[in-house]
Amino acid sequence: MHLEVLFSIAINMLTAKNIHKRYGTLEVLKGVDVMINKGEIVSIVGSSGAGKSTLLHILGTLDSADQGEIYLNDQRIDTLRNKALAKFRNTHIGFVFQFHHLLPEFNALENVCIPGWIAGKNKKEVSKRAAELLESLNLGGRMDNKPQELSGGEQQRVAVARALINQPQIVFADEPTGNLDSKNAMELNELFMRLRSEFGQTFLIVTHNEELAQLSDRMIHMKDGKIVEG
Repeated sequence: MHLEVLFSIAINMLTAKNIHKRYGTLEVLKGVDVMINKGEIVSIVGSSGAGKSTLLHILGTLDSADQGEIYLNDQRIDTLRNKALAKFRNTHIGFVFQFHHLLPEFNALENVCIPGWIAGKNKKEVSKRAAELLESLNLGGRMDNKPQELSGGEQQRVAVARALINQPQIVFADEPTGNLDSKNAMELNELFMRLRSEFGQTFLIVTHNEELAQLSDRMIHMKDGKIVEG
């Protein structure tokens, strides 16, 4: 069956219901509902302060909601705590941030391997998959280079490979092109599309990059802590 046919059969990947978040007296999220299907690329857009990154961090279990429920593949995840939460996050969720957060003392291959090593997977198999990912991202000749020896675009592609190493069900990206020039931003946009086409990877992206948002399957517009469209 062609991927296009598979994607036309909506399989729910992520569901969030009535998400509220307050920091002190500031109510950042005011009852947000989200549904993302498998193999879908969805962008969250809106002005600064709309609650986009807060929502992304809560959906990715990096922060907790004051109220609401979150399900990934029908498993409720907002109730997970401590080691169970850390294990679930590492094995089921990938992250790409505006700043790549690569560890400077490790080379590109090692940086990609780290989540696999944390998960306790076979080191040889993890290294093989990391090398394959870097090859597919046109970084085969840069595996031994440390982050400071890579360009900004190359560093972000290493970060994408790291996000994919454990074959996550969904990748959360927070302003992934925000620190890149227009050429590298376009290349990263195209990379996300290729990963979806070739591997059925699901992405939820917070972005101010209008071109990336327009390339997405769907845009979620946020304003004042609520979804106003999408």
